[in-house]
Amino acid sequence: MPGQQSRLAVCALGVMLAALAPPASAKLTLMHGYADTTSAIIWIMADAPGPIDVSWRVEGAAHEQTLRLDATATNGHTVVARLTGLLPGQAASYQVRGDHDRQEGSVRAQVQSPAAADAPTFTLAIGSCFFLAGANPPKGKGDYGGGFEIFEAIAAAAPDAMLWLGDNLYLQPPDFADPGSMAARYRRQRTFPPLRGLLTATAHVAIWDDHDYGPNNANATYRLKDETLALFQRYWPNPEFGLPDAPGVFGRVSYGDIDVFLLDDRWYRTPDRAPEGPQKTMFGTAQLRWLRAALLASRAPVKLIAGGSQFLNRANRHEGWNHFAQEQKAFLDFLHEKRIDGVIFLSGDRHFTELLRVARPDAYPLHEFTSSPLTSRPWKTPDRAEIENPDIVPGTLVGKRQFGLIRATGSGATRQLTLESRDASGALLWRHEIAVRDLTYGLR
Repeated sequence: MPGQQSRLAVCALGVMLAALAPPASAKLTLMHGYADTTSAIIWIMADAPGPIDVSWRVEGAAHEQTLRLDATATNGHTVVARLTGLLPGQAASYQVRGDHDRQEGSVRAQVQSPAAADAPTFTLAIGSCFFLAGANPPKGKGDYGGGFEIFEAIAAAAPDAMLWLGDNLYLQPPDFADPGSMAARYRRQRTFPPLRGLLTATAHVAIWDDHDYGPNNANATYRLKDETLALFQRYWPNPEFGLPDAPGVFGRVSYGDIDVFLLDDRWYRTPDRAPEGPQKTMFGTAQLRWLRAALLASRAPVKLIAGGSQFLNRANRHEGWNHFAQEQKAFLDFLHEKRIDGVIFLSGDRHFTELLRVARPDAYPLHEFTSSPLTSRPWKTPDRAEIENPDIVPGTLVGKRQFGLIRATGSGATRQLTLESRDASGALLWRHEIAVRDLTYGLR
């Protein structure tokens, strides 16, 4: 009996210790990418090379569909699965197996509205500047990132999609000349435990800014931009990247009655300090030609134009389109001359949030929603010129870790956008409402 009791005690101790031990880390990392009206993208990263088996069953279907993909060293052990066969608004449950791990989840196709008057309620989360210190951070950088509970707060807000507005990670000096080091930083950040829940809580698309493109304030001269573009495409499965004859991260995604134009403010950028003139550009001729044509072709009542740098801030002494005055003016003149309705600008970068409202004669005002930072250190003391900028909507300039939400509600003539900024805990910092009918030339 004493021996049996001893064995039972050891067994009980083992069970208790097993219960207290941390769970084994997942060997597969998943992220939901863009979902259209008939399919949805899942991004998958494994710990090691090998086959990845994906199966999914559309709700109501008798049989499941399967797909086998190969995670290799060449693709960084990452693969992208497109789950097809969905009908508009339909969900599909999936299983992903590989690398001695299995994960399950579900995705949903977008609802297809027959007319803008029937557009569904939609919520888009936005944010920028996700800093995560390295394992051995340089002096002064160890506490630069924090507030990682913000990812849980974004997931709790239950957005239909999330748009990452650049500086989605911070490449560091050891990375700038070494693509292998860049890839390791991407991999470490994507597997960061506080981020995991958000990656499958909603669908994600992204653009970049200087820190995920290259060095601070980098421009078209950065010699490893081909490598950083390849890494961005590997880790962010946007549905499109640039054009065949114009590389970059720019493209368009649509959500019901909202078109989002994703811009690349780095690939074609001339130095910020270059003299003003027709050759000074932030976006480049080819990208702007595409953007103008895409805006003219869009029938969406709401057109969100997203970039890493601020578009409209006249008080910005740092990086912004105001330092590319001729290009900025030519584009804003185009919007007015072609009477493009429904435009709102989205930006990140500045380590504070604000909403700008720029009045225009004989036209609806232009708004810009800047959302920054997610986890980087907030800017506590903006310049006086920033504080006194007459274009700021009162109460919206806040230097605090935060994320943004854009909610589209109502239908037809009552369609409305509600713009919100929320802190790392999810608490409301400010809210501003814009009626979609007030973003048109038709009322003037």
